[in-house]
Amino acid sequence: MSTTTEVIAHHWALAVFLVMAIGLCGLMLLGAFFLGGRARARAKNTPFESGIDSVGTARMRLSAKFYLVAMFFVIFDVEALYLYAWSVAIRETGWVGFIEAAIFILVLLAGLVYLVRIGALDWTPSRSRRQSKPSKITKAANSHPQ
Repeated sequence: MSTTTEVIAHHWALAVFLVMAIGLCGLMLLGAFFLGGRARARAKNTPFESGIDSVGTARMRLSAKFYLVAMFFVIFDVEALYLYAWSVAIRETGWVGFIEAAIFILVLLAGLVYLVRIGALDWTPSRSRRQSKPSKITKAANSHPQ
């Protein structure tokens, strides 16, 4: 078989694949159009979750702490991924690999301790944190003359 015949055969196979893929996508879209529901109502387009109507707007502002916790989760999830890969190759890495993994864990543990110390994982806002001072009523209730 000559090279030009092989090139034409490969291009022909690619062309058939593309036509079939586009045709299948079009068939699915047409099927959904013809078989889909036709009901129109005012409440039809309102979103709900588990049968409960939504209250308020979805445009509320979220605290940046949600995003921080998500980033912390990704960081420590990637740590677990690296440790899994390390555990698969533990026999090949030996003691050197164990020491490197221990250093890796200690660095991430130091990062977690740092996050806790600066209050990055503290969910209560600073204005709602109060110094609890015992009131006069509690002092009087706790002091019993005997």
